[in-house]
Amino acid sequence: MRGHLTTRGKRKRADYILYYKPNIPIAIIEAKDNKHSIGAGMQQGLEYADILDIPCIFSSNGDGFIFHDRTATGEVEQELSNEQFPTPEQLWAIYKRYKGIETEDQEEIAQQDYFFDGSGRTPRYYQQIAINRTVEAIARGQNRILLVMATGTGKTYAAFQIIYRLWKANRKKRILFLADRTALIDQTRRGDFKHFKDKMTVVQNRKVDKAYEIYLALYQGLSGNKDAKDVYKQFSADFFDLIVVDECHRGSAADDSAWREILTYFSSATHIGLTATPKETDEVSNMEYFGDPLYTYSLRQGINDGFLAPYRVVRIGLNIDLEGWRPPEGFLDKKGNPVEDRIYNRKDFDRLLVIEERRRLVAQKVSEFLKGTDRFSKTIVFCCDIEHADGFRKELINQNGDLVQENSKYVMKITGDDEDGKRELDNFTDPGQRYPVIATTSKLMNTGIDAQTCKLIVLDSNIRSMTEFKQIIGRGTRINEEYGKRYFTILDFRNTTDLFADPDFDGDPVQIKTATQDEDLGPIETDEETDSPPIIDEDGDVIEFDPPPMEYPLPGPDDGIHETPPPPREKTYVNGIDVTQLSERNMYFDADGKPITVSLKDFTREQILSHYASLDAFLQEWSAVDRKEAIVVELQEQGVLVDELFQAVGRECDLFDIICHVAFDQPPLTRKERANNVKNRGYFTKYGETARNVLDALLDKYADEGIQHIEDIGILHVSPFSQFGSPMQIITDFGGTPKYRKAVKELEQKLYATG
Repeated sequence: MRGHLTTRGKRKRADYILYYKPNIPIAIIEAKDNKHSIGAGMQQGLEYADILDIPCIFSSNGDGFIFHDRTATGEVEQELSNEQFPTPEQLWAIYKRYKGIETEDQEEIAQQDYFFDGSGRTPRYYQQIAINRTVEAIARGQNRILLVMATGTGKTYAAFQIIYRLWKANRKKRILFLADRTALIDQTRRGDFKHFKDKMTVVQNRKVDKAYEIYLALYQGLSGNKDAKDVYKQFSADFFDLIVVDECHRGSAADDSAWREILTYFSSATHIGLTATPKETDEVSNMEYFGDPLYTYSLRQGINDGFLAPYRVVRIGLNIDLEGWRPPEGFLDKKGNPVEDRIYNRKDFDRLLVIEERRRLVAQKVSEFLKGTDRFSKTIVFCCDIEHADGFRKELINQNGDLVQENSKYVMKITGDDEDGKRELDNFTDPGQRYPVIATTSKLMNTGIDAQTCKLIVLDSNIRSMTEFKQIIGRGTRINEEYGKRYFTILDFRNTTDLFADPDFDGDPVQIKTATQDEDLGPIETDEETDSPPIIDEDGDVIEFDPPPMEYPLPGPDDGIHETPPPPREKTYVNGIDVTQLSERNMYFDADGKPITVSLKDFTREQILSHYASLDAFLQEWSAVDRKEAIVVELQEQGVLVDELFQAVGRECDLFDIICHVAFDQPPLTRKERANNVKNRGYFTKYGETARNVLDALLDKYADEGIQHIEDIGILHVSPFSQFGSPMQIITDFGGTPKYRKAVKELEQKLYATG
């Protein structure tokens, strides 16, 4: 198994978690053998209890228990015999005290079952915490709740379970789910909410049917423009018991926004805000309305836990971006007009000044990256505006003419003004659809798009908004193991990834002050460089347009709806300019999300040597472990960037040779060389003909794909092994399963023999 490009935190495993009901954990037990003291596992148990939001912690060595009660005010820890272990009812009583559940009505709500569809899907631990905390807070009477969960961590699934449990408990009978994009409503209706079946409806065309219990709606379809004005007032003010606002960080957070207007009208209902990036400025605040987040699960936590895809950053510096460009005296644009004499820089390119050679070189670098990795990796290119997205599409087509000839949808512009592109959005996000592969966009795809298999994000836009940056990075954070999506790469041409270093990128949400134009922060940019809301029509489609020049008024933090966008700005087009690449920097990040400043090899050597003191120690563990995949996982947890090592060494080696080479200065052999060494020495003449053929095929499989494949007995089901008989017949030829596994183990020993 290949590792991840960036490091993840060390995996945490609790020994035992006790549940009062499914997904309602009430106690944790850390167990040690009786060579340890009875309380040896307590500190570890307390750490896990903090993460999992559990009040009762037990440590045991088999002879008894140390019990830590997080609700106790006196004797917090006490020693118990095995016979004194609390009953489920006693632990539940402590849980209720810990959660502030006091009445029978509150208890009934807190105990309400989760929804199970028979597929085996259960909430992840952080979703479980968010769901339980929200249901319990509502049971206690809290009516304003904010949940902050990173993009890709399943906010909608958590919302569904919250709604379902409250609905089934008969405490919230009519529920409204608000979003501001058609794509979000469609994903919600077809996805997790499909289990509501005929109890659910989508409010559209300004028509209201009061016969349903679960309502999905675009808030601009209920209010916010002259056609949809006051549609929500067709419901009585007390009609809804619960309202959930998805992606509540956008411009809609303002006091006079559409959803704030709707929530004010339905003020008697409980209101829940969901966001990955809470919007906090001196003018706009979600926390002021909803209160402090009831639960926060960050991008860094998601990557460390293995639920979100880690990332690598490749920053490419072009000469004119880094040094600026000044037109020579008398320089004319493509129309024959003189170009204003001043220094142009990255902020101007593609917004005011279009340099054809720059676009061509950026497209060339993107194409080179894909050709060096996988040309069918789903890719999103974020551009400055629609014109830029259209021009960049043309350059990418010219760089990839062979694949465009096979299918014209290999590269597509997907922007709000392009109906053909928007129709392909579902195909782009569908893992099962090959085309489109590359999407150039401006605003349409920066949020609310569930691109599970997006492996490459290209930044060629001057993004200064932390909110927008987080949303864009979120397009790559989904993991889809079935389609090989475990990590993603960011190609950055504008130093946008400087925002990773901002403490607010992955910190707790706080209210911040908005800089004014008078402050020494440079001019305030327009359009994509502000936190201005997207311009959205009543159907939830983003209205994109080329940004206006500075003399036009900027859109403010309103409801995000404008009837007519300002006219496009006039751009200057030039060519004949020398544009070259000056630098390329690969940035790697440790488990804390900080960039690694030493070389990759030096960093890896330090990590490996901290775990294996010598080559002999490594060889001993490699030989002893039953499955080499376990060492891959262990090294990842130590912070080793396994995939980057494969790329850095640049040979078809497996992890064994890479570690020996990087950490212990041993010359690496390719997998093919190792396989041939075994074949040439005739180790397996003692086996019958079929068994020898199987072992030869295993060696070929190792040479092509690596050690993990030959360790899996399931490989006997596939070609070329099927030509030797059924798996049972093959195993019988070896004398049974134990002897087959022994033969594979011997094969591995011969592969990695150092003598």
